Amino acid sequence: MHQFRAILLDVDGTLIDSNDAHARCWCDALAEFDRPVEFERIRRLIGKGGDKLLAETVGLSDTEGLGRSISKRREQLFLRDHVPTLKPFPQSAELIRRMHDEGFKLAIATSAKRKEMNTLLEIIGIQEWIDATTSSDDAEESKPDPDIVDAAIRKLDIPASQAVMLGDTPYDVDASTQAGVATIALLSGGWSVEDLQGALAVYRDCSHLLEQFEQSPLCASP
Repeated sequence: MHQFRAILLDVDGTLIDSNDAHARCWCDALAEFDRPVEFERIRRLIGKGGDKLLAETVGLSDTEGLGRSISKRREQLFLRDHVPTLKPFPQSAELIRRMHDEGFKLAIATSAKRKEMNTLLEIIGIQEWIDATTSSDDAEESKPDPDIVDAAIRKLDIPASQAVMLGDTPYDVDASTQAGVATIALLSGGWSVEDLQGALAVYRDCSHLLEQFEQSPLCASP
Protein backbone atom coordinates (compact mmCIF):
# COMPACT_ATOMS: atom_id res chain seq x y z
CA MET A 1 0.00 0.00 0.00
CA HIS A 2 1.09 3.57 -0.71
CA GLN A 3 1.06 6.32 1.89
CA PHE A 4 -1.21 8.35 -0.42
CA ARG A 5 -4.34 7.26 -2.27
CA ALA A 6 -4.82 10.35 -4.44
CA ILE A 7 -2.78 12.93 -6.29
CA LEU A 8 -4.03 16.47 -6.93
CA LEU A 9 -2.52 17.97 -10.07
CA ASP A 10 -1.76 21.57 -10.87
CA VAL A 11 -1.57 22.20 -14.63
CA ASP A 12 0.21 25.44 -15.60
CA GLY A 13 3.94 25.21 -15.00
CA THR A 14 3.55 21.66 -13.73
CA LEU A 15 2.30 19.65 -16.70
CA ILE A 16 2.53 22.27 -19.46
CA ASP A 17 4.97 25.11 -20.12
CA SER A 18 2.54 28.03 -19.87
CA ASN A 19 3.58 30.29 -16.99
CA ASP A 20 5.44 32.81 -19.17
CA ALA A 21 2.51 32.90 -21.60
CA HIS A 22 0.10 33.72 -18.78
CA ALA A 23 2.37 36.52 -17.57
CA ARG A 24 2.66 38.02 -21.06
CA CYS A 25 -1.11 37.95 -21.52
CA TRP A 26 -1.66 39.78 -18.25
CA CYS A 27 0.96 42.38 -19.21
CA ASP A 28 -0.58 42.91 -22.64
CA ALA A 29 -4.15 43.11 -21.35
CA LEU A 30 -3.23 45.54 -18.57
CA ALA A 31 -1.30 47.73 -21.00
CA GLU A 32 -4.28 47.87 -23.39
CA PHE A 33 -6.33 49.39 -20.57
CA ASP A 34 -3.60 51.83 -19.51
CA ARG A 35 -2.66 49.89 -16.38
CA PRO A 36 0.88 48.74 -17.26
CA VAL A 37 2.69 46.39 -14.87
CA GLU A 38 6.23 45.06 -15.29
CA PHE A 39 6.54 41.50 -16.60
CA GLU A 40 8.79 40.46 -13.70
CA ARG A 41 6.19 41.53 -11.14
CA ILE A 42 3.41 39.68 -12.95
CA ARG A 43 5.56 36.58 -13.41
CA ARG A 44 6.09 36.22 -9.66
CA LEU A 45 2.31 36.14 -9.17
CA ILE A 46 1.54 33.45 -11.75
CA GLY A 47 0.07 30.51 -9.87
CA LYS A 48 -2.27 32.70 -7.89
CA GLY A 49 -5.78 33.19 -9.20
CA GLY A 50 -6.37 36.06 -11.60
CA ASP A 51 -8.61 37.71 -9.03
CA LYS A 52 -5.73 38.02 -6.60
CA LEU A 53 -3.26 39.06 -9.30
CA LEU A 54 -5.47 41.95 -10.40
CA ALA A 55 -6.11 43.06 -6.84
CA GLU A 56 -2.42 42.99 -5.91
CA THR A 57 -1.12 44.75 -9.02
CA VAL A 58 -3.73 47.39 -9.88
CA GLY A 59 -6.30 47.16 -7.08
CA LEU A 60 -9.16 45.96 -9.26
CA SER A 61 -11.76 43.21 -8.94
CA ASP A 62 -12.07 40.72 -11.80
CA THR A 63 -15.85 40.53 -11.39
CA GLU A 64 -16.87 44.09 -12.27
CA GLY A 65 -16.00 47.15 -14.28
CA LEU A 66 -12.51 47.67 -15.62
CA GLY A 67 -11.09 44.66 -13.83
CA ARG A 68 -13.61 42.36 -15.46
CA SER A 69 -12.79 43.80 -18.89
CA ILE A 70 -9.06 43.29 -18.33
CA SER A 71 -9.62 39.72 -17.16
CA LYS A 72 -11.75 38.88 -20.21
CA ARG A 73 -9.20 40.42 -22.55
CA ARG A 74 -6.40 38.38 -20.93
CA GLU A 75 -8.40 35.19 -21.52
CA GLN A 76 -8.96 36.13 -25.18
CA LEU A 77 -5.26 36.77 -25.72
CA PHE A 78 -4.25 33.54 -24.02
CA LEU A 79 -6.66 31.32 -25.98
CA ARG A 80 -6.06 33.05 -29.31
CA ASP A 81 -2.35 33.86 -29.33
CA HIS A 82 -0.65 31.47 -26.93
CA VAL A 83 -2.56 28.21 -26.57
CA PRO A 84 -1.72 27.11 -30.14
CA THR A 85 2.00 27.33 -29.31
CA LEU A 86 2.01 25.65 -25.88
CA LYS A 87 3.77 22.34 -25.34
CA PRO A 88 3.46 19.84 -22.47
CA PHE A 89 6.59 19.28 -20.45
CA PRO A 90 8.47 16.14 -21.55
CA GLN A 91 6.86 12.95 -20.24
CA SER A 92 4.05 14.75 -18.41
CA ALA A 93 1.45 12.43 -19.94
CA GLU A 94 3.62 9.39 -19.21
CA LEU A 95 3.88 10.48 -15.58
CA ILE A 96 0.11 10.82 -15.22
CA ARG A 97 -0.42 7.43 -16.83
CA ARG A 98 2.08 5.88 -14.39
CA MET A 99 0.16 7.44 -11.49
CA HIS A 100 -3.08 6.03 -12.86
CA ASP A 101 -1.58 2.59 -13.41
CA GLU A 102 -0.29 2.60 -9.81
CA GLY A 103 -3.89 2.94 -8.63
CA PHE A 104 -3.92 6.58 -7.53
CA LYS A 105 -7.08 8.64 -7.83
CA LEU A 106 -6.25 11.75 -9.85
CA ALA A 107 -7.84 15.19 -9.68
CA ILE A 108 -6.97 18.45 -11.38
CA ALA A 109 -6.68 21.34 -8.90
CA THR A 110 -5.89 24.53 -10.81
CA SER A 111 -6.49 28.25 -10.44
CA ALA A 112 -7.24 28.44 -14.17
CA LYS A 113 -10.77 28.93 -15.40
CA ARG A 114 -12.59 25.80 -16.57
CA LYS A 115 -12.44 26.64 -20.29
CA GLU A 116 -8.67 27.15 -20.18
CA MET A 117 -8.20 24.05 -18.03
CA ASN A 118 -10.10 21.84 -20.48
CA THR A 119 -8.13 23.23 -23.42
CA LEU A 120 -4.80 22.58 -21.71
CA LEU A 121 -5.80 19.05 -20.68
CA GLU A 122 -6.56 18.30 -24.33
CA ILE A 123 -3.08 19.50 -25.32
CA ILE A 124 -1.43 17.34 -22.67
CA GLY A 125 -3.66 14.37 -23.55
CA ILE A 126 -4.46 13.02 -20.09
CA GLN A 127 -8.26 13.31 -19.81
CA GLU A 128 -8.84 9.54 -19.77
CA TRP A 129 -6.83 9.11 -16.57
CA ILE A 130 -8.40 11.97 -14.58
CA ASP A 131 -11.10 11.14 -12.02
CA ALA A 132 -12.15 14.70 -11.15
CA THR A 133 -11.41 18.30 -12.11
CA THR A 134 -11.53 21.49 -10.08
CA SER A 135 -10.80 24.99 -11.31
CA SER A 136 -11.30 28.55 -10.11
CA ASP A 137 -14.97 28.12 -11.05
CA ASP A 138 -15.35 25.59 -8.22
CA ALA A 139 -13.99 27.81 -5.44
CA GLU A 140 -14.82 31.10 -3.77
CA GLU A 141 -11.14 31.89 -3.27
CA SER A 142 -8.27 30.96 -5.58
CA LYS A 143 -4.77 29.85 -4.62
CA PRO A 144 -2.98 30.39 -2.30
CA ASP A 145 -6.24 29.99 -0.36
CA PRO A 146 -7.10 26.29 0.06
CA ASP A 147 -10.57 26.31 -1.54
CA ILE A 148 -9.57 24.60 -4.80
CA VAL A 149 -7.63 21.91 -2.96
CA ASP A 150 -10.55 21.38 -0.58
CA ALA A 151 -12.91 21.06 -3.56
CA ALA A 152 -10.70 18.42 -5.19
CA ILE A 153 -10.58 16.38 -1.98
CA ARG A 154 -14.35 16.50 -1.68
CA LYS A 155 -14.80 15.35 -5.27
CA LEU A 156 -12.49 12.40 -4.69
CA ASP A 157 -14.15 11.69 -1.32
CA ILE A 158 -10.92 11.02 0.55
CA PRO A 159 -9.32 12.43 3.73
CA ALA A 160 -6.82 15.23 3.18
CA SER A 161 -4.10 13.12 4.83
CA GLN A 162 -4.38 10.57 2.01
CA ALA A 163 -3.80 13.09 -0.79
CA VAL A 164 -0.68 14.78 -2.13
CA MET A 165 -0.49 17.83 -4.40
CA LEU A 166 1.84 18.03 -7.41
CA GLY A 167 2.56 21.68 -8.15
CA ASP A 168 5.19 24.19 -9.17
CA THR A 169 4.62 27.38 -7.15
CA PRO A 170 4.77 28.41 -3.51
CA TYR A 171 1.05 29.11 -3.88
CA ASP A 172 0.45 25.40 -4.48
CA VAL A 173 2.44 24.61 -1.35
CA ASP A 174 0.55 27.22 0.69
CA ALA A 175 -2.89 26.13 -0.51
CA SER A 176 -2.17 22.47 0.10
CA THR A 177 -0.68 23.07 3.54
CA GLN A 178 -3.76 25.00 4.62
CA ALA A 179 -5.93 22.12 3.39
CA GLY A 180 -3.88 19.53 5.28
CA VAL A 181 -2.47 18.07 2.06
CA ALA A 182 1.22 17.29 1.46
CA THR A 183 3.00 18.68 -1.63
CA ILE A 184 5.52 17.40 -4.14
CA ALA A 185 6.96 20.33 -6.08
CA LEU A 186 8.54 20.72 -9.52
CA LEU A 187 11.03 23.38 -10.62
CA SER A 188 9.55 23.53 -14.12
CA GLY A 189 7.41 26.57 -13.30
CA GLY A 190 10.44 28.79 -12.73
CA TRP A 191 10.62 28.83 -8.93
CA SER A 192 13.62 27.84 -6.84
CA VAL A 193 14.02 25.10 -4.25
CA GLU A 194 14.05 27.83 -1.58
CA ASP A 195 10.75 29.23 -2.90
CA LEU A 196 9.17 25.79 -2.56
CA GLN A 197 10.05 25.17 1.07
CA GLY A 198 7.43 23.06 2.80
CA ALA A 199 7.19 20.50 -0.01
CA LEU A 200 7.91 16.87 0.82
CA ALA A 201 10.28 16.67 -2.13
CA VAL A 202 11.31 18.81 -5.10
CA TYR A 203 12.06 17.46 -8.59
CA ARG A 204 13.32 19.15 -11.72
CA ASP A 205 10.25 18.37 -13.83
CA CYS A 206 7.81 15.59 -14.76
CA SER A 207 10.47 13.49 -16.41
CA HIS A 208 12.67 13.66 -13.31
CA LEU A 209 9.80 12.58 -11.05
CA LEU A 210 8.94 9.75 -13.43
CA GLU A 211 12.57 8.63 -13.42
CA GLN A 212 12.63 8.69 -9.60
CA PHE A 213 9.04 7.44 -9.17
CA GLU A 214 9.81 4.35 -7.11
CA GLN A 215 12.05 6.31 -4.74
CA SER A 216 9.62 9.24 -4.42
CA PRO A 217 7.14 9.92 -1.62
CA LEU A 218 4.45 8.57 -3.97
CA CYS A 219 5.72 5.05 -3.36
CA ALA A 220 6.36 5.42 0.37
CA SER A 221 4.55 3.02 2.68
CA PRO A 222 2.09 4.28 5.33
